[in-house]
This record gives sequence, C-alpha cells and structure tokens, in this order.
Amino acid sequence: MKPNNLKIIHDKYAPYWAIALFILLGTGLLASSFNFGRFWKGYILDMVGPAWAYILFRGLYTTKANNLWTQFFTPNRTLIIFITVCFGIEALQYFKVYDSTFDFWDLLAYITILTPLFFIDKKIIQKGNKSPFTKSLNKKQP
Repeated sequence: MKPNNLKIIHDKYAPYWAIALFILLGTGLLASSFNFGRFWKGYILDMVGPAWAYILFRGLYTTKANNLWTQFFTPNRTLIIFITVCFGIEALQYFKVYDSTFDFWDLLAYITILTPLFFIDKKIIQKGNKSPFTKSLNKKQP
C-alpha cells in the first residue's frame, strides 16, 4: 500500500482507537479504585495495561502517525516486543528478582488482549490494501 493510502485508512480508524484508549484508561482507573472481585483486581490491569500501550506505541489513536516511531513499531514487531516484555516481567517475578507474586494466569491475560488487538490492527491494514477506494487512488498516482 502506498503511504497516502495507508494514511487515509489509518486516519479513518484513528477516532475508534482513541475511544478504545479512553475505555481502557477508564477500566484501568476503575480497577484501581473499586474492588469487583479477584478477577477484576488481579487481571484487569494485566489486560488493560498492555492493550493501552499497544495502541499508544502503534500510534493508532492519532492522525500524526507517519513517522520513524510508528514505522519502527509495525504490528508484528510491536506484538513480539510486548509479549517478550510481559513474559519477561513474569519470569522476573517467578525467579523472585523483585518483590512481587508470579501468576501463570497473567501470561494468559497478556495474550488474550494483545492477540486480538494485533489481528484487528492487521485486518485494518489488509482491508486498506483491498479497498476499492485505495485501489482507485493507486491508479491515479504515477
């Protein structure tokens, strides 16, 4: 896809990603403010934090996304980095490198939120490649 086409598709979905950021932020604040049970306190932040960071690192929430930062953080690279970091944090907890509690279910929490975000991100990019609108733009440009 040409950079112009990618920008058009990106800009089309940016408001939805921004809304997702605010929902994730609100959920994270609720998790730290209210106790709705063990799952809520134990795993919501493990899911919301990486999801929020994925959207931020990918620059999905803004129309100013064509820069070196977002070119480095491709969907594949971002997913790999985030899974590695999240699993690394859990490994440090397992080996008691710092005072925290290891929980195997945290690993599942990371995967259950990052994987769907990754596939949605990839699907939007793929949709942009197949869109009749972006194909017509490709024909007009030399």
